[in-house]
Amino acid sequence: MTKSIRCSDAGKDCKWSATSQTEEDLMSKVIEHVKEEHKEIEINSESISGIKSLIKDI
Repeated sequence: MTKSIRCSDAGKDCKWSATSQTEEDLMSKVIEHVKEEHKEIEINSESISGIKSLIKDI
């Protein structure tokens, strides 16, 4: 099943979104996006857990 996430799901005014076949690949894309576009967000176990809760199966 395909996994999907949108930055706006996290309350950001950002049109970025991504899909992937695996959660691991999707999280890699998310982390890359956060590091490039949302430097104010610290990547840690708490933020990763929060991000994972926003992933949808499509």
